[in-house]
Amino acid sequence: MTEHDLPLIGIPACVVSDDGGGEFHKVGEKYIMAVASASHCMPMLIPALGEWYDPHELAGRLDGLMLTGSPSNVEPHRYGGTPSRPDTHHDPVRDATTLPLIHAALDLGVPVFAICRGHQELNVALGGTLHQNVHELDGRDDHRADQSRPYDDRYRERHPIRVTPGGVLHNMTGGATEVMVNSLHAQAIDRVADRLVVEAVSADGVVEAVTVRDAKGFTLSVQWHPEHPIALEWPLSRAMFESFGDAARACRAARPAAGASGARTHAA
Repeated sequence: MTEHDLPLIGIPACVVSDDGGGEFHKVGEKYIMAVASASHCMPMLIPALGEWYDPHELAGRLDGLMLTGSPSNVEPHRYGGTPSRPDTHHDPVRDATTLPLIHAALDLGVPVFAICRGHQELNVALGGTLHQNVHELDGRDDHRADQSRPYDDRYRERHPIRVTPGGVLHNMTGGATEVMVNSLHAQAIDRVADRLVVEAVSADGVVEAVTVRDAKGFTLSVQWHPEHPIALEWPLSRAMFESFGDAARACRAARPAAGASGARTHAA
């Protein structure tokens, strides 16, 4: 497969401001490089333009959708939550881009791989809710990144997760029902959306991985960060990205040829 035949993976951007007041659409390089090197696909950054897009038209041009982590949190009104604390960072235009795009991708059978904030977005898009500060809940651990450690070290293994036997994720672990993952999040899934299947939980009960029960195509959503170069050395991380890439290649192969306008649609 040449670079012209590589599956196209859409990666929605975050909107960030610089010190001078300008705004930029941004995706971390680790996500881009993981899609390119581990999934062997072509990453395409999607500007966060909200309702400017027709989500189905956009999703119909993709062979896969990756939802990344971010310093920002989904706005609580999206899931009926209480208002956030004043210092909480939100990205409403990203919310307006990703949430409809998730529905469109699932409708069309476009493979979806969600990470951290993306994991939370998937749950919210399908009707679930979020905990805004997990570390403040009784019986829950502090899952936030240790800011005293060097940046790269924050992505090393930190705690085990229990993998659901017979699930999608279990098939990627080589049969292991417990694996180690990193942890860099304050928010987490509270009420799991009805369409989601829990694939893994942490020892303190955080929902660490889910799939979509009735999805037409590949779906996988995880709370940890498998995309960092350190985490990509783990067999499970490689298996997840390879499975996503394989699903994107199958999606591309099954799609009818482009019409005269260049628009591309996926078979149901």
